[in-house]
Amino acid sequence: MSVLVVGTVAFDSIETPFGSAERILGGSASYFALAASFFTPVRIVGVIGQDFPEEHLDLFSQRGIDLEGIKRERGDTFHWRGRYHEDINVRDTLELHLNVLSGFVPQLPDRYRDAEYVFLGNIDPVMQMEVLNQIRRMRLVVCDTMDHWIRESSTELSKVLQRIEMLVINDSEARLLSGYNNIVRAARAILKMGPKVVLIKRGEYGVLQFSDSSVFATPAYPLEEVFDPTGAGDSFAGGFLGQLARSGDQSQRGIRRAIVYGCVVASFTVEDFGVKRLTTASLPEIEERYQRFVQLTDFHT
Repeated sequence: MSVLVVGTVAFDSIETPFGSAERILGGSASYFALAASFFTPVRIVGVIGQDFPEEHLDLFSQRGIDLEGIKRERGDTFHWRGRYHEDINVRDTLELHLNVLSGFVPQLPDRYRDAEYVFLGNIDPVMQMEVLNQIRRMRLVVCDTMDHWIRESSTELSKVLQRIEMLVINDSEARLLSGYNNIVRAARAILKMGPKVVLIKRGEYGVLQFSDSSVFATPAYPLEEVFDPTGAGDSFAGGFLGQLARSGDQSQRGIRRAIVYGCVVASFTVEDFGVKRLTTASLPEIEERYQRFVQLTDFHT
């Protein structure tokens, strides 16, 4: 079962306490697609500029990612520059150039419109709604957003939230969206906005999952060193939805298992700059780390 992702395909320039990388492959759709492709075929929708190299598209193709939805426009590719602090959970955006992303209207190829598993990456809610209006049938729609859209596009975002099954956001975004500082109250308030499940990313502290009937908490996979947390959230979402599509199991047990897979895939992403570790990891490595994760959290023995 394939997964459809709509989001940014971009250049990232990154500074961390461990080094820097200039104009490397980034963007929410890139991280998500590479992560999900370990588990299931992926279709990607996004826009790139004339400066976007073929080698990046070749990388997607080698991973079996369908590129018909990638549109190349006149101009430059979306570019983000950021710097991480000694506390790797804190970062500053130094530059943000929308370039060809400005005014982009996603147009889904006809054969994409039967997508059953959909991820709406961190883009303008107006674009997210455009995608939802083009899809003929949807089994599961997962959405991401950020503080900018919560503040500047609250009306459009509320319409999106009423049409999705799951929302993936971080803890500060959950507080901003809900108006509550307590994360449990925040999640309960967001559930009333439309999503049936809320997944709250907490960086090195793991993920919290809330629904009307249950709460689930899992830690992040413990690592001695984190080189670059860029894209970890999108990699989590890719591993999570990729596993759900692979298993077809949307029971509470299936969702919890997929959350752990998402955490495992994200743990690979942060081990190197950009998408590099996602290109060298293998499914057997992921499965092995998944089993270690299960053992780490097993309290029945």
